[in-house]
Amino acid sequence: MTDREPAHQEAFRRIKEARAEALNHTRLARQFSAERRELMSSLIQNGVSQAEIARELGVTRQAIQKMLAC
Repeated sequence: MTDREPAHQEAFRRIKEARAEALNHTRLARQFSAERRELMSSLIQNGVSQAEIARELGVTRQAIQKMLAC
């Protein structure tokens, strides 16, 4: 065992921790995207236009279309 191995172990631990956090963030982002789509679809079903949603959110209508398509 060299003097560097404990430092390597710490680096590997931190890499694994960062990976776990990234996976969790990805899972959360997917959940929020699905919720956003559901909410926008509900608004549209209730007569709100994509343009109105876009204005309220400060994005383009095309961005709304893209969000709904994913």
